[in-house]
Amino acid sequence: MNYRHLLLTLAIVTALAACKNEATAPADTAATAPAAATAPAAPAAPAKLTYPDAKIVEQSDDYHGTSVVDPYRWMEDLEAPDLKTWIDAQNKITQDYLADAPGREKIKQHLTELWNYERFGIPVVRGDRYFYSRNDGLQNQSPWYWQEGLEGEAKLLIDPNTLSADGTVALSEFSVDESGKQLAYSLSDGGSDWRTIKVRSIDTGADLADEIKWAKFTDIKWSKDGKGFYYSRYDAPPEGEDQLKSVNKFQKLYYHAVGTQQSEDVLVYERKDQPDWGFGGEVTDDGKFLVITVSQGTDERNLLFYKDLSKKNAPIVELIEDWTAAYEFVGNDGDTLIVRTDDGAERYRIVGIDTKKPAKAAWREIVPQDQGTLVGVDLVNRQLIADYLTDAHSLVRVLELDGKPVRWIELPGIGTVNGFDGAIDSDETFYSYASFTKPTTIYRYDAKTGESSLFREPKVAFDAAQYDTTQVFATSRDGTRVPIFVTMKKGTANDGDNPTILYGYGGFNIPVTPTFSATNAVWLEMGGIYAVANLRGGGEYGRTWHEGGMKTNKQNVFDDFASAAEYLITNKYTKADKLAISGRSNGGLLVAATMLQRPDLFGAALPAVGVLDMLRFREFTIGWAWESDYGSVKNADEFAAIHKYSPLHNVKPGVDYPPTLITTADHDDRVFPAHSFKFAAALQKAYTGDNPMLIRVETRAGHGAGKPTSKIIEENADIFAFLAKALEFDPDAAKTEAPVAAN
Repeated sequence: MNYRHLLLTLAIVTALAACKNEATAPADTAATAPAAATAPAAPAAPAKLTYPDAKIVEQSDDYHGTSVVDPYRWMEDLEAPDLKTWIDAQNKITQDYLADAPGREKIKQHLTELWNYERFGIPVVRGDRYFYSRNDGLQNQSPWYWQEGLEGEAKLLIDPNTLSADGTVALSEFSVDESGKQLAYSLSDGGSDWRTIKVRSIDTGADLADEIKWAKFTDIKWSKDGKGFYYSRYDAPPEGEDQLKSVNKFQKLYYHAVGTQQSEDVLVYERKDQPDWGFGGEVTDDGKFLVITVSQGTDERNLLFYKDLSKKNAPIVELIEDWTAAYEFVGNDGDTLIVRTDDGAERYRIVGIDTKKPAKAAWREIVPQDQGTLVGVDLVNRQLIADYLTDAHSLVRVLELDGKPVRWIELPGIGTVNGFDGAIDSDETFYSYASFTKPTTIYRYDAKTGESSLFREPKVAFDAAQYDTTQVFATSRDGTRVPIFVTMKKGTANDGDNPTILYGYGGFNIPVTPTFSATNAVWLEMGGIYAVANLRGGGEYGRTWHEGGMKTNKQNVFDDFASAAEYLITNKYTKADKLAISGRSNGGLLVAATMLQRPDLFGAALPAVGVLDMLRFREFTIGWAWESDYGSVKNADEFAAIHKYSPLHNVKPGVDYPPTLITTADHDDRVFPAHSFKFAAALQKAYTGDNPMLIRVETRAGHGAGKPTSKIIEENADIFAFLAKALEFDPDAAKTEAPVAAN
C-alpha cells in the first residue's frame, strides 16, 4: 500500500456505511429479524425552522484579482466558545426535527438487528499461524484473534473495545512479523489520523514497553529478522497548536528496533528540500531489499527507491526518479523488482525491472495492458494474481511469472474481490467477495490446485434472493457513458414513486465497486432503491477516466452525477421528489456542488464529511495533498474552475434547495470539520424556504475509519429518519414478513 492510498483510507466505500467495520464480513449465526410493524400516521407538514445565528466577521482574500469574502472564518478555530455554542444549538435543532420522523425508533432497532451478525476479516498467515479480525455483531471495534493451523482454536490477541469506554479508540494498522510471534499495531483515538504504535508478544499477549507517537499515513513493515520494523511519521505539532488542524509536512521514514525507545529510532530517509514528499518502506520477501515508495500528496505518480539490505551501509538507489507515472511495487524475483504501472499503459501493466540493468529500455513487460483496469497485483506461489475491473466489478486472473495465463478465479457473480496477501513461496492465500446483496464472504485459495474453498460465510437476517442488482448506463452532458448499479427488490414497479438513494464519489482514481452494507440492506427493506454511479475522476476505467474528472475538468463529475439522476427519473425508477443523493469526503463535495447546481433534480441531499470550502482546503492537515486532483488556487486557471463550483461560494439566496442534512465529526482531521460548519451557516443564512437545512455534528469521531458500530447505527438511523420526512414515505410500508437468514 503506498502513501497515496493511506491518505485516502476510508474516504469512500459505500454510501452510509461510514467505516470498514462492516466490510470485514462473515458469520455462522443469523440475527433475529424484526416483526412487521403497524404503519404510523402520515407526518404533518413541518414548521419552518429557526436556525441559531452564526456571527459574521470582516474577512476577504484576494485570488488573482478576485476578492472573496469569508464571513465564517472564525469557525476554523475549533476551540472558539462561540463555535461550541453554535454546534450544540445545531445538534439540538437537528434532533428536535427528527424526533417525530416516522418510524425513527423502529429504523434504529432494525439497523441494530441487521448489524448484529458475526463478521470476519481476511486472514493473514505468518508461519503456521492465522490472524484475523472477528466481530460478534454489535461490538464497537473488531477484536483480532490468532490460531495454530486452519483448524486450531481461536485465541484472543487484542480487543480494542477494552481501550475506551465509548469504543472510540480503534485498532488501525496491524502487522505480524514473519515468525508469527510479534505484533506491531497502531491505535487511533477518537477517529484521528494520528497513530500511536505499540508492540505485543503474541505468545504471552502482553505489550512490550515500545511506544511510538506521531505516526500518520503509515504502514508498519517488519524486517526479515523480526528485530524491528519500518514506519512513517511527522514531527510532533508545535506546542500549543491544534493537532487536529496542524498542516502535515516533511514526513520521514524510520526504523524502530524492538525493545528500544522511540528517540533511538533510525532515520532511514527524509528530504529536507521536499516538504510534500511522503515515504513508505517495504521489505522484500527474501529480505534483500528495502523498497521505498515516494509519493507527493494524492498524486497517482510516484517514485521508487530501494536499498540493498544485504550490503552494509548500502546507499539508497533512486530507481524511478521522474514523476511521470504510477509505480506500485508487487514483489521481487531475485534482483528483479516486479511493478504494476501505468507507464505506457493507462489501464496498467506489469513490468520487471532488473536492479542491475535499471534503464527503461531494459524493462521486461510481463503482463501487457488489457481491456479491464488492472487495480491490484499480488505475488503468491511464484505466480501473479491480477485483479481487474470490468465496468466496475472484479475479475481475477492468475499468471505465471513470465506472464503466461494460468486460469481465471471463478467468482460467485458481479461483485468486488479483495485480499490475496501472501509471500512468493506461499501456496495458500485468502480473499473476500461481496456484492450489493451478498455479505462479505471469505475464501481460501489453494494456489497449487487453483481451488477456492469457503472459509467463513455470514448469515444475515436479510433475504438477498428478494433483490436484484442491474447495471445501466446514463449519458452525460458531453456524451460520456456513465455506469450505474441499481439494486432493488424484485418486482418493484417502475412507476416513478420509489424512494431512492443515489451514491457517488468521483475522485482520486478510486473506483466505487459493489459492496455489501447492512445499512443499505435496511434501506432496501424499507422499500428503497439503492443506486451507485461510477463517475469520471474515479479509477474504474484508467488514467483518461480519472483525468476527465480532475482539476479544470472537475465539472464533468457533477455533470455525470446529474446525468445519473436524470436517467433514474426518466426511466421511472423514481422522481425528483423521491431522490436523495449521498456521498462522503470527496463525495460530500460532489453532493453539495450538484445540489447547488441542479436543485430541481433532488428531494434530499446528504453531504457527509465533505470538502466544501474549496478555496481553503489546502490550509488544514493533509488538505494540501489533494491539489493533485483538485488543482490549486495559486494557479489562476485552476482557481477560476474551483471558485465556480466550490459549494461554500456558490450558495445563492432565493433558490429552492432540497432538504439537506450535512454530517461531520469534531475529530475529523482528514477533512477539517470547519468545511461543514461554514457551509451549513452559509446555507441557512441564504435559504428562505421551508425545507430543512440541517447539520449533525458527531462527537469523539473522525472521518470514518474506526468509527464505533454504535455511532454508525445512530447516525444512519438519523439519516433514514430524515429521508422518511424529506421524501415523504413510510419506512414500514414495504415490510412484509420478517426475512429469513440467507447464506
